[in-house]
Amino acid sequence: MSDFEAQLAELLRGTQEVLVSAELVKKLRRGKPLHIKAGFDPTAPDLHLGHTVLLNKMRQFQQFGHDVTFLIGDFTGMIGDPTGRNVTRPPLTPEAIQANANTYKEQVFKILDPVKTRVDFNSRWFGPMPAAQLIQIAAHQTVARMLERDDFARRYAEQRPIAIHEFLYPLVQGYDSVAMKADVELGGTDQKFNLLVGRHLQETYGQEPQVVMTMPLLEGTDGVNKMSKSLGNYIGITEAPGTMFGKIMSISDEIMWRYFELLSFRPLGDIAALRQAVQEGRNPRDVKFELAREIVARFHDGAAADAAQREFIARVSEKSVPTDLPPKVFSVEAAGVRLGNLLKEAGLAASTSEANRKIDEGAVRIDGQKATDRGLLLQAGADHVIQLGSKRFARVQLVLKA
Repeated sequence: MSDFEAQLAELLRGTQEVLVSAELVKKLRRGKPLHIKAGFDPTAPDLHLGHTVLLNKMRQFQQFGHDVTFLIGDFTGMIGDPTGRNVTRPPLTPEAIQANANTYKEQVFKILDPVKTRVDFNSRWFGPMPAAQLIQIAAHQTVARMLERDDFARRYAEQRPIAIHEFLYPLVQGYDSVAMKADVELGGTDQKFNLLVGRHLQETYGQEPQVVMTMPLLEGTDGVNKMSKSLGNYIGITEAPGTMFGKIMSISDEIMWRYFELLSFRPLGDIAALRQAVQEGRNPRDVKFELAREIVARFHDGAAADAAQREFIARVSEKSVPTDLPPKVFSVEAAGVRLGNLLKEAGLAASTSEANRKIDEGAVRIDGQKATDRGLLLQAGADHVIQLGSKRFARVQLVLKA
């Protein structure tokens, strides 16, 4: 794979849709820095991991030498994004918008390079814009086109009110791309209509249309709904290390891979290797530990991440584990030891067949979490509390066989 192909693969990583991918390749092959734009309305005081999906993609472009602008929609925030809404969103006060915007500016540099990142506000061009010019912008879009939006169409069909100013939101967001001469705009899948309006307006104003890259909406800790503070399924980037670590560990093993793809800075090859290791029997909980440590270290530091893991294991174990449990040391091969064999060697089961039967019954826990895979491999270099039933425990220390 050439350097260009490797760069393109990394930029396409995790994307839901690229419109138009051939245009992105064409822009990249020019060898000049592209102007990358992503807008965030300051509608809440803090960012969560769902917001960082776009920030991570901006960071990738930044690492490849492109110009990145973090656009704070202080003007659009006063309109209120109607995307996905069944009713008109109440507009925020200018004071609330400014307070939230200041918080955003502090938090984004936990991911983006502060030296290479431009922070801008769309009130810079909309604030002094005369009403006549805004009317001219509105002339480039039709009501029929607006009603193609799912949320508008649904509200119209249900005879729910649609305020005129809500039609302005896609136009205002789209004009941002004209004002900034954006080459690429990033947004969530729910923003596709607005992003395409930007493309349309750029063509109307004689500019080369931007490439639209949509990113998936990250599921929250419930594994179903979009991460949202209002749903309580969010992981805030300013939360305490222990809280952040515990929330990440609460996600399902299946969703874990989506978090790796969208949130981890690891190369795709490393993530593929981790997935393969789990398929071959490695404990997915141990892989989730790696994800949790990486994310906690990013927003705090490595020491905080390690401490959070120790606290998590202690917290999970102390619910039922005897405090005077002596450790048992076992030497294992580099490939690890199967859980059933370890249960037998630790004296928790009379035979491997009994151990496997108990695993199938859901009677086995590792560090407080149920283990139901009899092919699970536990690696050297780890300490675990193994539990069979409600009364049998063993604290094991696994060391690599010499």
